[in-house]
Amino acid sequence: MKPFTAVLVIEDEEDIRQMICDILEDEGYDTRQAANGVEGMKVLERSPEIGIIITDLIMPEKEGIETIAEIRKDFPGIRILAISGGGICMPENYLNLARALGANATLSKPFGRKELLNALENIQR
Repeated sequence: MKPFTAVLVIEDEEDIRQMICDILEDEGYDTRQAANGVEGMKVLERSPEIGIIITDLIMPEKEGIETIAEIRKDFPGIRILAISGGGICMPENYLNLARALGANATLSKPFGRKELLNALENIQR
């Protein structure tokens, strides 16, 4: 039984975004998608059923770090899972910053189905 009715996946790489949604939908989650933080905030503002956000950190237009800070300010009860494969820095640097800004959990890319589902289960406790 999942206490949240919808998960928003914010990821600029379409194949990764779709893979995450496919895994979640196989487990009974209702998903929404966005390609960046700007799009993600628009989806969130019109979808009150969203209880969990999975966001990449390195994206065009609005990065995940900025998106997490905005979500924490405007939607403090939403659970956030930050994901990153890194960029200029090691992924751990971005993930540590995401956690400091309010992400409930982090995952370094690449990750598998089990890691994703375990992380989601943990942030719902």
